[in-house]
Amino acid sequence: MTAVQNPGFDRQRAEQEIRENGFTIVPGVISEEELGRVRAAIDSTIAKMRERGVATHTAIIDPNDSNIRLYNLPEWDPAFVDLLRNPTVQALVDINLGANHILSNFTGNIALPGSKPMKIHADQALVIPPPWNSAWAMNIIWCIDDVYEANGATRYVAGSHHWKNFEEVPADVAERSVAFEAPAGSVIAMDGRVWHTSGANVTADARRAMLFAYYGADFIRPQVNWEGCLSPATKDSLAGERVLFGLGPMGNSRIGGGLVRIDQGERPDLGKMRAVNAQEI
Repeated sequence: MTAVQNPGFDRQRAEQEIRENGFTIVPGVISEEELGRVRAAIDSTIAKMRERGVATHTAIIDPNDSNIRLYNLPEWDPAFVDLLRNPTVQALVDINLGANHILSNFTGNIALPGSKPMKIHADQALVIPPPWNSAWAMNIIWCIDDVYEANGATRYVAGSHHWKNFEEVPADVAERSVAFEAPAGSVIAMDGRVWHTSGANVTADARRAMLFAYYGADFIRPQVNWEGCLSPATKDSLAGERVLFGLGPMGNSRIGGGLVRIDQGERPDLGKMRAVNAQEI
């Protein structure tokens, strides 16, 4: 896939929108050719999961089986790992989390006609207890098809990333949500504290595919254990992404977090520390 940052990407504007509204939308992050490759990977993943007896419907999340859920995407097709390498996406994640983050989960949600919403939630609230004083999580949502209200686009509550605990969440939070609208090939970068839900697909024949890469600060345990989820072959295919998946030798350590040696007042050589983190030892 193309490893060139989207020429229309305005990082300063994206950062302002994320800070104020909790999200930003960047169109044209991947081309039509790349979209075709990802769509083919989605279809093949659905087929392979079902052939192996892996459920594509999660009853505790979705009211009916018109939502197809895909889990552990990096294991099924290298096209999904290529999405993670996109420099525009890397820059978007850095806005909330800086350089020290890991991929907490990577899933797909394909809404078929008749699909219904899941329960509204904030992903950071699922893994981190309140108060949510800082952005320790980030969602990158890939729009593989055009997304709009009628075909089940993700719904969000603007400004909800400012809520610091459950008591601040209003009883009518779901009713306050509105649908994202974005063309295929776009990326929605969303603060992990934004309350959101899937929409209902009320169309007669429009499929809506979205992929969700969920990132967390590197000191937070990820939603999935990539060491256990990924096969040896898939792990061997990762290059610089091993650290992104939490497969490097360093664990819960805030490398590059502005640490100061209290004995001499010296800052560490962050380049060397990151290099150590990326090594296979």
